[in-house]
Amino acid sequence: MSLRVAVQMDPIETVNLAGDSSFALMLAAQERGHSVWHYDVEALTLDAHDRLHALAHPVTVRRVPGDHFTKGDPVRLDLGRDIDVVLMRQDPPFHMGYITATHLLERIEHETLVVNNPRSVRNAPEKVMVLDYRRFMPPTLVTRSVDEVRAFQREHGAVVVKPIHGNGGKAIFRVPADGDNLSALFEVFNQTWPEPHMVQPFLPEVAQGDKRIVLIDGAVAGAINRKPGEGEFRSNLAVGGSAEATDLSATEREICDAMGPRLKELGLIFVGIDVIGGKYLTEINVTSPTGIMAIDRFNGTDTPALIWDAIEARLQNK
Repeated sequence: MSLRVAVQMDPIETVNLAGDSSFALMLAAQERGHSVWHYDVEALTLDAHDRLHALAHPVTVRRVPGDHFTKGDPVRLDLGRDIDVVLMRQDPPFHMGYITATHLLERIEHETLVVNNPRSVRNAPEKVMVLDYRRFMPPTLVTRSVDEVRAFQREHGAVVVKPIHGNGGKAIFRVPADGDNLSALFEVFNQTWPEPHMVQPFLPEVAQGDKRIVLIDGAVAGAINRKPGEGEFRSNLAVGGSAEATDLSATEREICDAMGPRLKELGLIFVGIDVIGGKYLTEINVTSPTGIMAIDRFNGTDTPALIWDAIEARLQNK
């Protein structure tokens, strides 16, 4: 099966060859004989006839630092008629531009498979969908009220405050139990973001790592444990965390079993969930999950191939 694949992602010029999941998916597609195009989300146009187009470049990719791609002349593609699969892979933040792109891509889903499903992505931002699984989460508050946070802090001690639509470990703050900087922090958060913010107890277990578990079409494909760097409590690889091999705890398997069927039903083919201390679910990443390169390095697996197997199976059953 030779497919025509369009990848909606950030500039290919700046990808990290060692860790970029989108680049790995493009390589795997190319190895299967699929044709690959790259376009930026800003290149989308819905024309007067309700056809969705993108000005896209045909690309050839290779794992050669400094020479990792060749880009052809741009082509105006009808994403419904000219393309079999769209990979929606631009990074968050999850803002109105991102939401609008999901609405546009939703208009071609009867013709083209969009991965992940754009309607489900829109309805499942990382720190919102996870609230459906509170039984696996640490106590969690979503608010813009500093008074609510103070009451929460009196019960739980030190807390972590993070933007509800943030990504990559950015703008996550630990506030000590005395909370002497809480008012100033919330002033900044409330001035910066219009939405409420997420507050959770600080979990000392994070020092032992924050596990990223990848699910493909609802089934576990692999995991890594991400440990904070020196002087950090955030374990995201993007902010200096390191990865190590890991296995799943019984509770982590229970979490995956609980959400797997729903992820598959929603068309969320490639998902990464985050679990601290073997038991505390903190995020469900559906917009542009990462981690598959590190998982494959430790486990000797080929996660991009598993993702393409799932995509091709979806197309055969479409």
